[in-house]
Amino acid sequence: MGSIKIAPSVLSADMANLKGELDKIAGADYVHFDVMDGHFTGNLTFGVDILKAVKRSTDVPVDAHLMVSNPDETVDWYADAGADMITVHYEASTHLHRTLTYLQQRGVKAGVVLNPATPVCVLESIIDVVDMVLLMSVNPGFGGQSFIPGTIAKLHELKAMCERHGVSPMIEVDGGISSKNIAEVVKAGANVLVAGSAVFKSEDPAAEVTLLQKLGNEAAQEA
Repeated sequence: MGSIKIAPSVLSADMANLKGELDKIAGADYVHFDVMDGHFTGNLTFGVDILKAVKRSTDVPVDAHLMVSNPDETVDWYADAGADMITVHYEASTHLHRTLTYLQQRGVKAGVVLNPATPVCVLESIIDVVDMVLLMSVNPGFGGQSFIPGTIAKLHELKAMCERHGVSPMIEVDGGISSKNIAEVVKAGANVLVAGSAVFKSEDPAAEVTLLQKLGNEAAQEA
């Protein structure tokens, strides 16, 4: 599977000390940046100016997850602000193929997100295009939720689909990831793990990132 990547979510960071929080996770593989518009989800989080501040404050690539009602019209905002990867929700994107290929033409990695209730089969016609598939393992909107066990079966299904198509996009899981369940999730097929509370609410976020990378890579070798 290659190396396992850890993407701490700044949704769980202390925004009054953004630079200091980002310094703690300098060893991470991505910064996960949750954009919520208060419409697609019941919460309102970050916009373009905060993304620009993140980019000024860290060299870690930014994975921008757009939980918004109109991703087709707004992806340019986040691409212009410097996002290295942008994921849009299948449930919200009217012109998914066009949006993904447009982002790739702009030099941005492009991914699609599925909510917990959305089946993996909807990706059959798009899986050959995506750089990443993000499976939500909680219902989007708020940090600190518990992992939904049914995500494991979806991971196995997604991995089988990728093998049928002969493709190997990154497979990301977001929600309730910790040192307690990362091995199971990686063995099921994930190779990018979003961890918010597990990292930023720990006593030593840098050490927690290192631990998750270690546990994830050990599990990948056993898979």
